[in-house]
Amino acid sequence: MSSIGVSLPITQDSGNGFTTIKTIRRMVKQNLKMLILTIPGERVMIPDYGVGLSKYLFEFAATGIQSDIQSRIEEQVARYLPIVRIIDMTIAVPSDAPNSLSVQLVYNIPNLNTRDMLEITI
Repeated sequence: MSSIGVSLPITQDSGNGFTTIKTIRRMVKQNLKMLILTIPGERVMIPDYGVGLSKYLFEFAATGIQSDIQSRIEEQVARYLPIVRIIDMTIAVPSDAPNSLSVQLVYNIPNLNTRDMLEITI
């Protein structure tokens, strides 16, 4: 089976040289994760790309910050990953890690008739 992209973080693989992604579902999941973690201005030539989840880490206690994060994720997904439809989103501070921020996204890819979930904790 041919590859459609390189898996991040880059790791070596004896078969292809680098670990690769072979399914669109996995590629979409990786792209969604990168979109949420990338800080705006970090990606060359696309200064508005990214949610920058880490910048909200110590602001989470502020009023309305959860809705700001949710709006930013929805806006960025609509703009840069229009093949993804967000079904449900949960943003919280894990009880066992009060200095962390957790995002759980349930989404589907209508063209593939598939549903998946992405969990990110920083």
